[in-house]
Amino acid sequence: MSADKEKIKVLFLCTANACRSQIAEGWAGHLKSDCIEAFSAGTSPAVLSQTAVEVMAEAGVDISHQKSKRISDLSGISFDYVITLCDNASGNCPVFPGNVRHIHKPFPDPAFTAGTRREILTAFRNIRDRIKDFVRKMPEILETEYNKQK
Repeated sequence: MSADKEKIKVLFLCTANACRSQIAEGWAGHLKSDCIEAFSAGTSPAVLSQTAVEVMAEAGVDISHQKSKRISDLSGISFDYVITLCDNASGNCPVFPGNVRHIHKPFPDPAFTAGTRREILTAFRNIRDRIKDFVRKMPEILETEYNKQK
């Protein structure tokens, strides 16, 4: 991407802004910082999941500095895309001003995984890797996803 071209502003949105949207923001910053300016927020923010921090660190991405945010914490930013990562966030997604494209790309919430520590880590790693695959295809996949959902 040339220096004179602006980065695409993407907001990853889910309910708690604790796992999936934090993971997506981390991957976008790690893999696509040359062309995407990534943000995340929640419709009802909670606390950043330490398990999400752990599995991202395993993959070489540090999200420990990220914080859960409300959508209102990001007011004033003109997003190009809002990507909802869960059905609840999609149903509660506010209307954003301007020409914002909304894409719904749901992933199961690994925080609801019951079981042993190993089973929980496996669920988080699976979501981490699935989100990585999605982010890796950005920004090219964004317009295709948007058009599919119109």
